[in-house]
Amino acid sequence: MEKQHPTRHSMQRRMAKHNYALPGTYHITVHVAEGMGQPLGQIEGSMQQPDDSPDAPHVALTPVGIMVREELLTSITKHYPMITIDTFVIMPEHLHILLQVKAPIVSSTGRPTHLGQVIAGYKKGCNRRYWAIKGQDTSAGKPLNTVPDAPLVPSGLPAGYKVPSSGTTGRRPLFALGYCDVMPITPEQLATQRAYINANPRSRLLRTSLRDTLTACRNGHTTALTPSALRGFLQRECLQKHATPDALSAIGCRLLLADGKIALDTYGNRQLLNSRLLPVVCHRKDKPLFEQQKARCLEEAARGTVLVSPRIASGEQEIMNETVNHGFPVIIIADNGFPERYHPSAVRLNQCATDRLLLVTPWQYQYRGKNEQVTVPFCKAMNCVAQALCRQKDDWWKNRE
Repeated sequence: MEKQHPTRHSMQRRMAKHNYALPGTYHITVHVAEGMGQPLGQIEGSMQQPDDSPDAPHVALTPVGIMVREELLTSITKHYPMITIDTFVIMPEHLHILLQVKAPIVSSTGRPTHLGQVIAGYKKGCNRRYWAIKGQDTSAGKPLNTVPDAPLVPSGLPAGYKVPSSGTTGRRPLFALGYCDVMPITPEQLATQRAYINANPRSRLLRTSLRDTLTACRNGHTTALTPSALRGFLQRECLQKHATPDALSAIGCRLLLADGKIALDTYGNRQLLNSRLLPVVCHRKDKPLFEQQKARCLEEAARGTVLVSPRIASGEQEIMNETVNHGFPVIIIADNGFPERYHPSAVRLNQCATDRLLLVTPWQYQYRGKNEQVTVPFCKAMNCVAQALCRQKDDWWKNRE
């Protein structure tokens, strides 16, 4: 199987076919330029303090961070009154902004435009003020050595030609090229985005204080499962229409490997791997026996066994949720790899921080759109990994020792 490099997280991710000139709610993430360190501030406060306390985790802004905040609160709404700032947080090296676009975006001259131009204008204003703070002349009449968000490519050049840098960058821009966006659609998603943004300082302080636990460990564990054994399992377990050569090849290209065996990236309490492990896999044929399976799983969890599951089927989700609600630790097999900047949800982050959860994945990371579904062979592959990790077949619950 040909090894494929993982897809890197793109800071210029866009929703396909969306018109960014139209009204909507947008969660924008902008990062400072590479090599800038943390010019916007530093995390301070105590994890023990509630959010409404002045000593709660927060970002103490530098003069540059204060400038970025002032520019955010004044320039965008000044030039684009149809846009309001819903929620934002300025972190040491990036910022999250939740924008509400109430009407089609139009420039101050009345020309229709789009969100990309809004963000580019904001970043340009920040650059000017940043250079002024750094003591670099930005007076009128002197050209600014900016790096545009969307450089123009001269016509007539061969396909794939990249415009070289000018080499005269006397001033480095504050922000990296592009931005990443997420579009909340429902009120529930909007509330989730607000909570995520507001929780950023606390989550960062938590990850910093528990760096070993709350950092993705690459190839942190190797199973005894080989790619060829997994292929044989899939050919037995999947219908022929699902286990096509292309489908099996796609799985092989995504696997993490170490010494010819399938490896796992891990995030969370890795000590759980030293416990007795049992897989939780719910099959359609066993649906009439689901209550028996759930009872056996909870019984084993109460004895100190750690349950392992990809949480794909609704039954698996119910069993794992109830296990967590009882306060028992679990291992969850993630259906995608961990990107370079991996941050689980606030709930899972807290579970990892309190030693109740370990996330593992056998996959290299690949960006997946909201509407992209995990295929049947991928689901079956994770079932096989669960059994390999536990060294136990998934029908263990049918037998009493």
